Amino acid sequence: MTEGAKAGTQEGAAASPLLVASSMTGGVRVLSVSGEIDHHTGDTLREALGACTTDPPRVVADLHRVSFMDSSGINILISAHRALTEAGGWLRLAALSAPVLRTVQIVGLDTVIDCHPTLDQALHL
Repeated sequence: MTEGAKAGTQEGAAASPLLVASSMTGGVRVLSVSGEIDHHTGDTLREALGACTTDPPRVVADLHRVSFMDSSGINILISAHRALTEAGGWLRLAALSAPVLRTVQIVGLDTVIDCHPTLDQALHL
């Protein structure tokens, strides 16, 4: 791993970097997220979620390439959901990987934020 790829990790830690790609589909901002969401990488997701400029702000986070998410990720998603809802928009989660879906279901986040099995379903509801 190169020195630049270690951004957002603790010294000596071997955490996977978090990558977020953004695109627009039908007035909805789609964030394609890959890697691990934790205390060391969460700022990347927080910044991407906060950068929505559509009116109303509508965001779908495609999480099928996220291999791990801890409570930091849960808190980031709750904060983004609240902010987007208060601005008249919404946040939807799509294609959650099995380990992330399990975490989301254990804490009940799926009862607060709309979760969809596929990106297409999240975009067309």
